[in-house]
Amino acid sequence: MALIDETPADPRAGWVADHVKRYADSGGADGHEWRPGVPTLLLTTRGHSSGLARRTALIYGRHGDGYVVVASYGGAPQHPDWYANLDADPEVVVQVGAQRMAGRARTAEPGERDGLWNLMTGIWPDYDGYQAKTERRIPVVVIDPA
Repeated sequence: MALIDETPADPRAGWVADHVKRYADSGGADGHEWRPGVPTLLLTTRGHSSGLARRTALIYGRHGDGYVVVASYGGAPQHPDWYANLDADPEVVVQVGAQRMAGRARTAEPGERDGLWNLMTGIWPDYDGYQAKTERRIPVVVIDPA
């Protein structure tokens, strides 16, 4: 089954779960702007272990026709699960507002990462603090339309 046709599993608890539910249930009318000036999208990936469709909300920026997200995990020492899923299968579904589309995700190349990092810290300055909290280099992910 194509990922775009599957019903994804959402986070089970916490503010992210509430945000994803509001966003999905409202068709993007409630939740696209998480905070003033901070847009979010819903990203669906395929679980690298389970094979199930999994959905989460992420802050995003625009890059050409595509989108940029940051695998910050709040500065945790490990990457978020959704990022690990991309290694196994880079095919994703993105919902931005009411629009859902298939996409292909890739980690930004070293030569483009700094510019994209600056784009994203312009939207959410806390990313710099998250990077300072961890030894890992936080990945920046580009999602291009499929």
